[in-house]
Amino acid sequence: MNRVEGLRANSSQFTLERKPFLILGGSIHYFRVPRAYWKDRLLKMKACGLNTLTTYVPWNLHEPERGVFKFEDQLDLEAYLRLAASLGLWVILRPGPYICAEWDLGGLPSWLLRDPQMKLRTTYSGFTDAANSFFDEVIKKVVPHQYSKGGPIIAVQVENEYGSYATDENYMPFIKEALLSRGITELLLTSDNKDGLKLGGVKGGIVRLPQKPKMVMEYWSGWFDLWGGLHHVYTAEEMIPVVTEILKLDMSINLYMFHGGTNFGFMSGAFAVGLPAPKPMVTSYDYDAPLSEAGDYTNKYHLLRNLFSHYHTQPLPELPPVHERRAYQPAVIQQHISLWDSLHFTDKSERPVNMENLPVNNNNGQSYGYTLYETTITSGGALKSQNNVRDRALVFVDKHFVGVLDYTVQELAVPDGKGKRTLGLLVENCGRVNYGKTLDEQRKGLVGDILLNEHTLRDFSIHSLDMKPAFVNRLKSAGHWMSMRHQPSFPGFFHSRLYVNGSPQDTFIKLPGWSKAVVFINGKNLGRYWSTGPQQTLYVPGPWLHRGDNQVIVFEEQETDGKIQFASSPDYGMTIDVQ
Repeated sequence: MNRVEGLRANSSQFTLERKPFLILGGSIHYFRVPRAYWKDRLLKMKACGLNTLTTYVPWNLHEPERGVFKFEDQLDLEAYLRLAASLGLWVILRPGPYICAEWDLGGLPSWLLRDPQMKLRTTYSGFTDAANSFFDEVIKKVVPHQYSKGGPIIAVQVENEYGSYATDENYMPFIKEALLSRGITELLLTSDNKDGLKLGGVKGGIVRLPQKPKMVMEYWSGWFDLWGGLHHVYTAEEMIPVVTEILKLDMSINLYMFHGGTNFGFMSGAFAVGLPAPKPMVTSYDYDAPLSEAGDYTNKYHLLRNLFSHYHTQPLPELPPVHERRAYQPAVIQQHISLWDSLHFTDKSERPVNMENLPVNNNNGQSYGYTLYETTITSGGALKSQNNVRDRALVFVDKHFVGVLDYTVQELAVPDGKGKRTLGLLVENCGRVNYGKTLDEQRKGLVGDILLNEHTLRDFSIHSLDMKPAFVNRLKSAGHWMSMRHQPSFPGFFHSRLYVNGSPQDTFIKLPGWSKAVVFINGKNLGRYWSTGPQQTLYVPGPWLHRGDNQVIVFEEQETDGKIQFASSPDYGMTIDVQ
């Protein structure tokens, strides 16, 4: 294709090479899909009749520690862009730095919060210096993949939904200039809701104007779920007539999500808008999207394919085959190790230190997981959190569980006892808010003082439990594993083996006899399980398994029935229609 002029928005329709161009877009995030399945998901997108892929770029994964950049394996953004190009898909890139995306802190790295003055998404120098350093790395990787250079990128989004935040009028011009000065030459877009459009636009980017092309940048195909809630569904019967109408009006569209995928690890965010306290999001990001979490076709998919086929002159590609799935035999727990026997890093501090400010990870703090705070007490009485627990703490006296402190329960009775005893608070970061006005307040762990009988507790031993792969691998060789003949203590790590005969296939883990857990397979963190639901299964991608024995380690907080079950289909819980 001879490339003279890329995507333009100079008339009532988009043009590409000066010919009318309708964007039939869909979102698939490379970081939510196992790399081995990128091609499968993009081929299924193409076969549905879509011509454009949109993806965010998560700063917190690409720069997990300040100045340490990761673009390999699962995070090989360039490989993803090359793959899209090879399949004939255009790309709209949404590089942030903030992405929302129901992703921890909207994709911003937690080490930014080490600065007590930090003002995220503003021209505060602590933020702009860090954002510039990130853009230096990421933009040089994407520049060669722009349309004008023979690549698939036809447009680039300037930040994300800034109109809903809008605290600094100089911020959007700063981000725009950050993109342009590093060689972005394609069309710039912004994405906002109706009210946000008044505040979040940027000069030279498209906002909705008369005689300009119109695009629905995020047509929600479903919605996300929160722990303790219901599973949101948005029926095909409601969706298809709206998409049909949008296309009839010659408007471009991006389906958010076309395929949701999974919030593997601890990456799911939390939701706070209109709620008294933040609520954490579930591990699945199925989103009730046209292509399911495990890449299955849905009724929505088939109806959309039929609809989009009318906007193509050639027949659509044949449907790629669906991967087989298996419900493996249950895996029995063979060994366990107490949380207390797995601790290694300890920091001493007079006052509690929040997660992000702990002296770990080359002084970048702790981003995710749990932190254990221990101190000595000499009496029982009323333990008060003063709302300084972020987000949920299991409380122990001499390793015996006495209760939970969280946003709703802020006081606990500590039983009386003789002499000195150890009070422990195992605090979980359940996910940072990804949207709204409270981004600057997302520090985790203990963020202030805890009182016992109105006395401020002091002199803490602090243990960081971020459960990164290195920790999980080290755990395997720890010497304190005990067989299940010994009564397990909680919280603890539980070890089992999944035996796979033949070639590995996708499956789903079910844990009906467990309460609240994190599951690792062959060292990879599948995410959180919580019996409170709605989600009852965790997706296990076949490519993460191998023939023979696969190691399964479960970190469980409170109870187990000693076995891990498997299913061939997911259970996302009781449903509710998206309102």
